[in-house]
Amino acid sequence: MPRFSVIVPAYKVQAYLHECLESVLSQSFEDLELIAVDDCSPDGCGTVIDEFAARDRRVIAVHLPENAGLGPARNAGLARASGDYVVFLDGDDTFVPGALQAVADRLKETGSPDLLVYDYARVYWSGEAVRHEFRSHLGQAGPAPFPLTERPGLLKVLMVVWNKAYKREFLEREGFTFPPGFYEDTPWTYPALMAAGSIATLDRVCVHYRQRRTGSILRTTSPRHFDLFEQYERVFAFIDARPELARWRPVLFRRMADHFTSVFSAPGRLPRGTRADFFRRARRHYRRFRTPGATPKFTTRLRHALVRLGCHRAYRAIMTARVLAKRAGRYASVAVRAVRGACLQLHYRVQLCLPVRADRAVFAAYWNRGYACGPAAIEERVRELAPHVRTAWVCAPEHAHTVPTGTRRLSPGTAAYWTALARSKYLVNNANFDRRLVKRRGQLLIQTQHGTPLKHMGLDLQYRPAAGRGMDFARLLHNIDKWDALVSANRHSSLVWERVYPAAYRTLEFGSPRNDVFQRATASDVALLRESLRIPEGHTAILYAPTHRDYVHPQPRLLDLERLLLALGPRYVVLARPHPTHGSPVATDGNARIIDVSGHPSIEELCLASDALITDYSSLMFDYAGLDRPIVVHTEDWGAYEAARGTYFDVRAFPPGAVARTEDELVDIFATGHWRGSRSAQLRAAFRARFCPYDDGHAAERVVRHLFLGEDPAALPPVVPLEDRRPAPSLGGAGAALFPAPR
Repeated sequence: MPRFSVIVPAYKVQAYLHECLESVLSQSFEDLELIAVDDCSPDGCGTVIDEFAARDRRVIAVHLPENAGLGPARNAGLARASGDYVVFLDGDDTFVPGALQAVADRLKETGSPDLLVYDYARVYWSGEAVRHEFRSHLGQAGPAPFPLTERPGLLKVLMVVWNKAYKREFLEREGFTFPPGFYEDTPWTYPALMAAGSIATLDRVCVHYRQRRTGSILRTTSPRHFDLFEQYERVFAFIDARPELARWRPVLFRRMADHFTSVFSAPGRLPRGTRADFFRRARRHYRRFRTPGATPKFTTRLRHALVRLGCHRAYRAIMTARVLAKRAGRYASVAVRAVRGACLQLHYRVQLCLPVRADRAVFAAYWNRGYACGPAAIEERVRELAPHVRTAWVCAPEHAHTVPTGTRRLSPGTAAYWTALARSKYLVNNANFDRRLVKRRGQLLIQTQHGTPLKHMGLDLQYRPAAGRGMDFARLLHNIDKWDALVSANRHSSLVWERVYPAAYRTLEFGSPRNDVFQRATASDVALLRESLRIPEGHTAILYAPTHRDYVHPQPRLLDLERLLLALGPRYVVLARPHPTHGSPVATDGNARIIDVSGHPSIEELCLASDALITDYSSLMFDYAGLDRPIVVHTEDWGAYEAARGTYFDVRAFPPGAVARTEDELVDIFATGHWRGSRSAQLRAAFRARFCPYDDGHAAERVVRHLFLGEDPAALPPVVPLEDRRPAPSLGGAGAALFPAPR
């Protein structure tokens, strides 16, 4: 008897069925049977199913003699199911990696409930994945399992069959089957939730719900949308047969009315000439099943009242008026923004006529995402060494909490923002300020960049269309002409910047200011950071930070972190940090030893808290080398990355540590201890000598003394030699310094 019976009905989904079935069979949890039901599909679905059945003994192929519809097809699968739990998946959707393992773990943790509800994400043709708006009801806090009375909000979660795992004994005991017709999920999911004696939730995306541009049954124009009325008749018949469920009538009555109005309002569903009849049927059902008790908001009450009165013309008129009002509101909003923008630009032009303030400095980083990187290190030293200079930081309101209390916060696009840009002497950024910035005589624009370049940058992207698409190179040149000084971490960076960003600025090889903290932080600082990230005491933390792939979207899953942790053993954790441009959290697969740090504001703090780094082609390797901690480079897709983005040297030939060309090699590097062996240390020392010659903890001080205080570069304090530096210690392993600084 398998743990799961996965039932997949298939009809006209030949383009997606292979991916669907593969997503089931490739799950790390293998104790399953896959029942694929060919609903007499006229395309190649039956052939695909037979091919999978011949390939894998876990696949059971079922072929229906005639097309029966989604409900009867699922019933045919149920008749063959033998697993402890039944799970459904539509033929054009997919399981995410590790989904069944997470479901199995949660079922075991909650004592094998009758029903487990898990999360899903809508996946669009663009690759964008969006979780549903009611996912908060899937929280795992509190006792579990529970009856529906303790979590009635679950009735707000999309009523579909495929986001739940059902105990087969429960289904057989209750005699659940699917009815024919459209909306067959409705008379299944509501009764299942109400009848379940024990329910649990899993706050994890397990299914990718494909949003097809065409071909979705419920988006087609068909009189079968009238099936919705019979499906709700079945729901209320189920409640009437069980007096103990009467408490749910008010809630389901409101859900029914909402469902009727949503189908009526959806464009293209009801055939021409049938809308009035649909509304009359909705009115009859409203009056027949009306149950006072639930109190929706005013707009919902208004819609329901129109249904009760049968005023379909009034309903359509109000809906049309709402659409027109929203459209008018958008036009008005555009007009208001245009007027506001014109006023702000007029204000800016006035400010440009006023004197530049020599005691003002404006800082920004990463396109206004918060207090970070080189500009943050310089700003901190300005407050310490040049207290007469008043500093301000530009960031979006959601990042304002990252700015120190002693620094003024500026929101982009405000009058104060434009005043600061017009009248501050010092402008510091690791990207570019607003393209409308007018560089004035007497202003000093300092560019810090954000890392040592391995991948192609600037004008070199003219020859890399996959990476440079959409880039306006004329505007790029216009922006770099405003730079007065560029802070460089090393000679390699200087040679690259001066060629790919050609302008009249001065290059200052002072080191990377953002890496100063690596030399200035103490063991106590590292311990506090590890505690804030909930790294267990005595564990070794590995920071995994892959870079962005320009040639593929969405970003691929490059490494199986669970497999790596299995090889490492129980006293290791992984800090998973995707590239900031990804904008989405890491899939931890429910593993507590994979810590999602995608939202952490400071990559430097993550470096300090970790004991080793795994990366691929990220510039983070150059910064991390300054900590003198192990680095492993994973280069599995080197050929594709080099072809799409291009690199300035082959990191495999001059690496900062061990190089893994495949995932198997990576696992072996850690399993054998090569990642922190003597050869890796030798490679890191050579890499550090080349790329970290000035990262001694005083790079920001050199910038401030030279550009803010006017000191001559020759008079600046000398660079601390590599052998005399004491980077912050690593506190992994037993709690003492795992990789102490060289003496």
